[in-house]
Amino acid sequence: MLRSEEICSAGELSAKRLRASGVRDARKGERVKKIGIIAKPRPDAKPVLEELLKWIESRELESVLDVDTAAMVGTTSAYKKSDVPSAVDLVVVLGGDGTLLSVARLVEGKGVPILGVNLGSLGFLTEVTIAELFPALDDVLAGHYSVSERVMLHCQVHRQGERIAQAVVLNDVVINKGALARIIEMETYVDGVYVTTFRADGLIISTPTGSTAYSLAAGGPILYPSLEALIINPICPFTLSNRPLVIPDTVRIEVILVKENEDVLVTLDGQVGVALRYRDVIEIRKADTRLKLIESPWKNYFEILRTKLKWGDTL
Repeated sequence: MLRSEEICSAGELSAKRLRASGVRDARKGERVKKIGIIAKPRPDAKPVLEELLKWIESRELESVLDVDTAAMVGTTSAYKKSDVPSAVDLVVVLGGDGTLLSVARLVEGKGVPILGVNLGSLGFLTEVTIAELFPALDDVLAGHYSVSERVMLHCQVHRQGERIAQAVVLNDVVINKGALARIIEMETYVDGVYVTTFRADGLIISTPTGSTAYSLAAGGPILYPSLEALIINPICPFTLSNRPLVIPDTVRIEVILVKENEDVLVTLDGQVGVALRYRDVIEIRKADTRLKLIESPWKNYFEILRTKLKWGDTL
């Protein structure tokens, strides 16, 4: 069982590092009173969740759990996951990057910051470890924390002039073929200007945050999270001279499926899928709001890259 009083002894070190780095209060004048918790349902989440609830209660704060998270500790809740962000001042996500991606879509437009806690190995998005959870929360309550504001994408799918789907994503929009589909042909425009017709297994439109996800595996570049840019990256292009493009994030991207193909999907953050048809139009632009992600005071972006990508390790 975790003991929060022991873990919190690292709080003094945290404060010193924050003062040395000149971090300012990211939510000046706002006091955290309600903390939402959304956890991935897995056995190792339960003891962390139980200790977190005790910690919140000991500070006379209110915890708000969704139905599934509450069930993990044998209680009930009137809140669906989608309701939690509107009811709280902070959302703590217990899980991994996939769990955080699903929550990112829920907090869009709410202005609520997320603290991502990784229950396994260090994540690109869930930077805080279990051992760092309570010191990090102490810093948040004291106002000593920084927020990384991440660009999100607003994606719409149009069929014969009618919008059939829309969503906001943090990582990427991916157009890809199914197991039996042939090469996809995708007519691509940027701000109404024709770019090319990609013939490939698919196409990835990625944010800087998503540059370390599917786009990286498909040979795309790593973009620093604060860059105001997007990536258009073909997957296994038929023409080898088709390379990833880095473009401003102020543009509107339109992709039109110009070849009849029975098994093509557009997937949003790898979690939501929409089946596409011939001449469907996928429109992508920067979302009106950004995700507020609380940064770990113990790590920087390059340290996370070194750890996750094993830079410098001996083969």
